[in-house]
Amino acid sequence: MAKPGRFLALDIFRGMTICFMIIVNTGGPNPFPELRHAQWNGFTLTDLVFPSFLFAVGNAIAFSKSKWDQQSNKEVLTKIIKRTCLLFLIGYLMYWLPFVKIDAQNNIRPFPIGETRIFGVLQRIALCYGIGALIIRFASARTIIITSICLLLGYWFIMMAFGDYTVNGAAETKLDILLFTRDHLYIKDPARAFDPEGFLSTFPAIVNVLIGYLAGIHIRKNPKSYEMLARLAVAGFLLVALGYLWNLAFPVNKKLWTSSFVCLTTGLDCLIIATILYFIDFKEKRTGVFFFEVFGKNALFIYLFSEVVPILLSAWHVPDKRTFFKVLYDGSFGQLGTGHIPSLLWSVSFMLICWLVGYFLYRRKVFIRL
Repeated sequence: MAKPGRFLALDIFRGMTICFMIIVNTGGPNPFPELRHAQWNGFTLTDLVFPSFLFAVGNAIAFSKSKWDQQSNKEVLTKIIKRTCLLFLIGYLMYWLPFVKIDAQNNIRPFPIGETRIFGVLQRIALCYGIGALIIRFASARTIIITSICLLLGYWFIMMAFGDYTVNGAAETKLDILLFTRDHLYIKDPARAFDPEGFLSTFPAIVNVLIGYLAGIHIRKNPKSYEMLARLAVAGFLLVALGYLWNLAFPVNKKLWTSSFVCLTTGLDCLIIATILYFIDFKEKRTGVFFFEVFGKNALFIYLFSEVVPILLSAWHVPDKRTFFKVLYDGSFGQLGTGHIPSLLWSVSFMLICWLVGYFLYRRKVFIRL
């Protein structure tokens, strides 16, 4: 009975992550402060969403690694490389949508490949999965821990040695401009060119996957043990404490994906999944579980749906120069005023639409995997 419960706990964790990700990504014009990312240094609840998805990626590898152990290196490497490339390509094309540039008068002009963003959320997931999976395939748990420490310390050293912790002065920014030029970054403005999913900060993000994997294999060893649960919670508290302690020298910063940010987020994720395991496996509570399970079963597809729909609706304008997305908001919850509540209701409503899409697939037993 433990095996389904463990997978259920992972689906719930992943489902909660996707649910909240949709809410924060599609908020109205005036979301609550905690539904915004920290401006620079600091941490909000929203900053936990993306690293939690990477943690879930590592966790999932832990539960599927037994299949890898029965396959040759060639088979496993082919699968890892294929999935990495496919995820990266989908992410790249998504940021290119609708493949033309449309101004407020709906005039269409070309969107040249020379102005496309190279890195992004899915691209980071792809690279962290690919590199993390390769490390997991060929390294022992002890080596994975040492590798994680080296990645975090190495990133800290590079950031100290080759820049500072500001937008323009960070080594992350300098390297991205050198490798890709400003035209391929998220923010292209010469005065503040920057990409929060840049090349260099991908390396500490790999640690989120690796710690998610280590948490997963720890759970698998003693799935019904209170000792397992206690150790997972203690590890979470220690990582959170380390994150706050490291923050004194290397500020917690999601956009730079600092080493202290990795410690803080992986610690919180360990505590969250320990709590889910406690209620799902130990107390056998199932109230409300199905809602998040629907998200968790088709997490990646639902995420893509939640991103593509707003992109396409925001591409076209009505005569008064508002986008279709803005027209829908103004005609619905925008009628309630300009406060935080209408924005929240809008994002929750869109999240529920995405859930219905997931429910449609779930009822037909369609589970889309890449």
